[in-house]
Amino acid sequence: MTLSLFRVDAHDSVATALHDLDAGTVATVGDVEVTLTRPIGRGHKIAVHALHAGDPVLKFGFPIGVAIADIAPGDHVHVHNVATALATSGDYVWRPHVHEAEAMVPATGFAGYRRADGRVGTRNEIWIIPTVGCVGRTGQKIAEIAGRRHAGRVDGVLALAHPFGCSQLGGDLDGTRSILAALAAHPNAGGVLLVGLGCESNQLDRLLAEIDPALHGRIRTVAAQVAGDEIEEGLVLVDALVEEAAKVERTPVPLSDLVLGVKCGGSDGFSGLTANPLVGRMSDAVTRAGGTAILTEIPEIFGAEQLLMDRALDEQVFDGIGALVNDFKRYFTEHGEPVSENPSPGNIAGGITTLEEKSLGAVQKAGHATVTDVLHYGERVRRTGLTLLEAPGNDAVSSTALTAAGATIILFTTGRGTPLGFPAPTIKIASNTPLAERKPNWIDFDAGQVLDKGMDQAAEALLDTIRAIASGKQTASERNGEREIAIWKRGVTL
Repeated sequence: MTLSLFRVDAHDSVATALHDLDAGTVATVGDVEVTLTRPIGRGHKIAVHALHAGDPVLKFGFPIGVAIADIAPGDHVHVHNVATALATSGDYVWRPHVHEAEAMVPATGFAGYRRADGRVGTRNEIWIIPTVGCVGRTGQKIAEIAGRRHAGRVDGVLALAHPFGCSQLGGDLDGTRSILAALAAHPNAGGVLLVGLGCESNQLDRLLAEIDPALHGRIRTVAAQVAGDEIEEGLVLVDALVEEAAKVERTPVPLSDLVLGVKCGGSDGFSGLTANPLVGRMSDAVTRAGGTAILTEIPEIFGAEQLLMDRALDEQVFDGIGALVNDFKRYFTEHGEPVSENPSPGNIAGGITTLEEKSLGAVQKAGHATVTDVLHYGERVRRTGLTLLEAPGNDAVSSTALTAAGATIILFTTGRGTPLGFPAPTIKIASNTPLAERKPNWIDFDAGQVLDKGMDQAAEALLDTIRAIASGKQTASERNGEREIAIWKRGVTL
């Protein structure tokens, strides 16, 4: 029996199984024939040629770790015989390269909401943002009533509940305030109600002071301890916000007005072969058109950071990438954790062996675009092109940070699946067809078609899906009411 395997680069020492394999299966990779020595699952790797202990193991044309035992052709290559080679910090050399984006389908636009400051939203919603977790449920009650009351007048009324805003100190509180202020400034919000309690650390006036004064006209506030009936007073304010927001209509806008956030979660052995490079095509399409793509999950670029550094716009951006990566590594080591404490159990079950392998697959979401800026957590995009944003790999925290930074669409690739959704419309992209078929209530697009139809055809289809969702079509997570935020807590709790 001849088996279809996928080898990314001709120099790779491993190939990926496209479906479950039995021991004794004979497979051909290029001009090499191997016989499997044991059963392996789809998405897992087999050795194309012999490796000795200490040899680098290559995938994507780069080392994903080192062999810790001799490996014969046809052997299963995974955590039992490969280990990470990551260091706790890196010394990087500025060596700029010119990278051309792959050819892409015509970059036609979408129908969006043009805001007074020139930015464009893909939704026209009212966002209710609590300053503190104590009034999170209050915000949700206001949103539930107002959503029914104003159904069809705006795209929705959304409460962004969270557990923080009090008992936080210093930079930890600053981070919470920054992320909430950035969310309040988002172009998908046609109006914002800030709901405070009154005694919290994250005071309403301090939060409002962090928001651009030019946006204050679309923001209202209510303090629960001062109000008579905080829900009724909040509803009156939301009614007024809806009246103004409902006056704005969708109009045709170019693709350059789109801000893409790119994210992967629950990755598997196919993520770096199908979904992530496909999303990279979208990053290229948007940035070539003059728009913006945002890449985050800094711990999940460890081992692949040089690929991004080589595409830095200038030496200042290069230095910013290096500092961000090394600072994040120190964040791990100062807490007594190894920098390679990844991949997750789900990633390993799906065929990912080391963090280097995960990272080399993950950075493909950035395509070939030039890195034009580096942002810290809670900051908003300042430039077109590809931006690198500080945030951890956690799905909810990093996707919230992407939204706060200004992403108006999030492309979320997954090989295992997740129902989570976030304030910006979140397009779930399955790395494999079985997941897409099994979870149509979670998944918006099947990237497994890359293996059958090719990258070009899949890219056209995904760009069409993005245009439709940017123009108002709901994602699966929106239909399911999955709209969450999570804040990165880094400090002491009182």
